[in-house]
Amino acid sequence: MKTVYHKADSRGHANHGWLNSYHTFSFANYQNNDRMNFGVLRVLNDDTVSQGMGFGTHPHRDMEIISIPLEGDLEHKDSMGTTAVIKKGEIQVMSAGTGVQHSEYNKNKDEEVKFLQIWVFPKEVGVEPRYDQKSIKEGEKMNGFQQILSPNKNDDGVWIHQDAWFNLANFKKGNGKNYMLNKKGNGVYAFVLKGSAKVGDRVLNERDGLGIWDTQSFNIEAVEDAEILLMEVPMELPSYLK
Repeated sequence: MKTVYHKADSRGHANHGWLNSYHTFSFANYQNNDRMNFGVLRVLNDDTVSQGMGFGTHPHRDMEIISIPLEGDLEHKDSMGTTAVIKKGEIQVMSAGTGVQHSEYNKNKDEEVKFLQIWVFPKEVGVEPRYDQKSIKEGEKMNGFQQILSPNKNDDGVWIHQDAWFNLANFKKGNGKNYMLNKKGNGVYAFVLKGSAKVGDRVLNERDGLGIWDTQSFNIEAVEDAEILLMEVPMELPSYLK
């Protein structure tokens, strides 16, 4: 089993006043050749947006973009005609494909919005753009894994154009479980949202990340009550990037 450890305070950081953002991987002005991606996981941004502020209309293409609110409400508008608000307990996906423009704003004037912005390279380029969002609160599981994303349209959670599976892991202190990877050649990037947990042989605290690959499974045990996002992705980049 191989691992790469990213301590929370080693992430890139940009504070624009209205936006306070931490970058696990290279993004915008934060460029680190050792932290360009984890397999096809390209971006993991931990964003806080001030009241009533947000990202103006901007373009994307050939990327799977996932947003997971942690606090507050995030309003989304795009060139496909979508207007939606996503909240804590929901997950949003946008397949940019041949090209799409969108904006994201803090819906509220009296509280910040905190959310994870995640980019995944798709299996192929030039797909038809699409948008989807789903509640993930309804399927919440304690002391287990809750699937919130997969490659399959009929599975739990949203789906993307990639052989990726995302799970939320919620464990009470002292509880744990073994995670079995879904596909050979994949790895898992574990990102601690709350608390602390031992993932494999490493104890992770809030906002620490650990990439794991060349294994079929690994164990997670909560050192204290913990919430962890597990992002299983192919480690080999698609041919169009080589």
